[in-house]
Amino acid sequence: MAASPARFACNALALHRSAFVAFLPKIEGQARFAFRHSRCAHARADAVAEVVALCWIWFCRLAKRGKDATTFSTTLASFASRQVKSGRSLNGQENSKDILSATARRRRGFAIVRLGGAGGSRGAPWQEAVADNTRSPIPEQVAFRQDFPSWLTTLSQRDRTIIEDLTLGHRTLDVARKHGISPARVSQLRREFHQGWGAIL
Repeated sequence: MAASPARFACNALALHRSAFVAFLPKIEGQARFAFRHSRCAHARADAVAEVVALCWIWFCRLAKRGKDATTFSTTLASFASRQVKSGRSLNGQENSKDILSATARRRRGFAIVRLGGAGGSRGAPWQEAVADNTRSPIPEQVAFRQDFPSWLTTLSQRDRTIIEDLTLGHRTLDVARKHGISPARVSQLRREFHQGWGAIL
């Protein structure tokens, strides 16, 4: 009995995967070197993951065309690193006109900073956002203003910044672009934050 085309496709994918895994350490090493100057460990890890994802896609495309990418794995990883640095990811190209994108900041040489952070005269942005709350009872407002900052101190600086952006009503896509992560990861973090905050109530 002849094997089905689907079975041949599965076998081919398994062969591609095993060949790719064999030179995966080279790709990750090249990507870590390319992004060694990134200050944020999370941003570095995300960039390395994007490089690996791009290399996997390109590796499969080259294999379909009968080319062996294992012979030029370093070149492939180097090219993928340059693509990620220029704003390309598995989801497509970043909008260089979007002020929150890393590509726009890199090309135009500006930085985004928070105004009136915690400790300033006006407090953190989330405090300003809840200052005009007339719906919640006073005791709940007082409890929230005491408990929420304490809970925030248990999180990393990156997570606190993401929470601030979400509490100020920024869109998931904008938050993802600002922090260099995927929108799906922002949604996942939102659920984790909700569960974490709910656990102390």
